[in-house]
Amino acid sequence: MARIVEFDQELAVRRAMEVFWEKGYKGASLRDLTKAMQINPSSLYNTIGDKQELFVRCIRRYTDDRKEYIAQHAASSRSPLQTLKLFLDDAVTNVITGERSCLAIKAAFEVAGEDERIKSILKDDEDAMYRFLRSLLAKAMKQGEIRKEDPELITDYLLSAYTGWHESFILHRDPVKIQRMARYVLKQLSR
Repeated sequence: MARIVEFDQELAVRRAMEVFWEKGYKGASLRDLTKAMQINPSSLYNTIGDKQELFVRCIRRYTDDRKEYIAQHAASSRSPLQTLKLFLDDAVTNVITGERSCLAIKAAFEVAGEDERIKSILKDDEDAMYRFLRSLLAKAMKQGEIRKEDPELITDYLLSAYTGWHESFILHRDPVKIQRMARYVLKQLSR
């Protein structure tokens, strides 16, 4: 009779996510993953599947966490501009204190071009971020907190800037540079 495999899958996926975050999809070996997850390879195959399926689950978990974060900010009672400032402050903090950069950005560059499921998950994640930022900008404009511009264009710009901040920090390790860029964005919106 086959042995019943029991372990906390959510915890195991989070542990595997840390390995993928550090080493990337291609750099993470099955041994690295199962060691971090504190399971044997057969338990992985019997419950989750292969490395690819595990990666999909990790990216879903990561993007679900980000969506929860967005929902918390969206439910904020602050003004739209204050919520946007807090969001950008958090983004800057994430960039300059996160040793490994953004897992979604890493996955987009490493795997999304080759894997439609990962691409779809990441697109859904970006779409959620887009809707959140676009809504904040439109509300801030309507309330006169920032000048009226094209909220879609500004949202696209903010999302691109965030990706660029990660790249800049990876290359230069200059937190002041990232902070200055974020302040500049807010200054441009407030004109």
